[in-house]
Amino acid sequence: MGIGECALFRGLSHDDRPDYETVLQRLCIEINKSPSDLLKDLIDYPSIQFGLEQALLSLKQRNKFELFPSEFTQGKANISINGLIWMGDKDFMKKQIIEKLKDGFTTIKLKIGAIDFQTELNLIKLIRKEFNPDEIEIRVDANGAFLPHEALDKMKRLAEFNLHSIEQPIQQGQIESMAKLCRDTPLPIALDEELIGVVDYDLKEQLIDIIKPQYIILKPSLVGGFKGSREWITIAEKYNIQWWITSALESNIGLNAIAQYTYKLKPTLPQGLGTGGLFNNNIEAPLEVVKGSLRYNTQLNWGELPC
Repeated sequence: MGIGECALFRGLSHDDRPDYETVLQRLCIEINKSPSDLLKDLIDYPSIQFGLEQALLSLKQRNKFELFPSEFTQGKANISINGLIWMGDKDFMKKQIIEKLKDGFTTIKLKIGAIDFQTELNLIKLIRKEFNPDEIEIRVDANGAFLPHEALDKMKRLAEFNLHSIEQPIQQGQIESMAKLCRDTPLPIALDEELIGVVDYDLKEQLIDIIKPQYIILKPSLVGGFKGSREWITIAEKYNIQWWITSALESNIGLNAIAQYTYKLKPTLPQGLGTGGLFNNNIEAPLEVVKGSLRYNTQLNWGELPC
């Protein structure tokens, strides 16, 4: 038996479509076809591609959860990650940041665009007043909240606080506007949602060549698993663009696969790997956050799968 997770995210995944379950059922029937043929047939279903890749790797291993044996899966090496800070009043945010510092984080990520922009600026200013860039590196994620005509001005104001980068300042699909922002920005831009739904290799390269972002962010469940991620990384490195990998709302099955794959790539930046803390019915796993890093604790066991 091989284990993989197909993590479909409603309203976000490229494969959020009515025939999703039908495609899954067909895959089960055709599972003995060659892996390359199966993956090719699933090019418009990135989360199913990723689940299949996981299951096929799992099938080959004695330990069905060890897809990429390494020092990480042996518990000898960790993966540096960013800590997510939820927006709120200054006391709530300060408390979170102090906790992240105590936990050994050197990079935090703030979600912005959900409340009044001036209020968000004030909160970031408060953070910088107490924590300088040497103590905490700050990433912000706008999730496409800015309008194209206002984005540059807002990013200039954000840049005053020595931020690491901003993710997806405007909504995806506005390629010329995003390209202009990446040319003029005072703050490095990371593409995230912009990559979703671009499945053809040539179109991927065309997108990167036009926009020329400073970073790209890869979510394997949304960009076609390991194969899709490898393609984006190959293109990014060709254009001297840095990258990092982020988990989304996968259970520990998907997170485990993403973490093991990420470690094998020897990343230099903190990655965006969470631990499924939002779940109340997650599968127990030996993954844990220690001192700002994700660790595979070999003393812990996997829980039972609900199947």
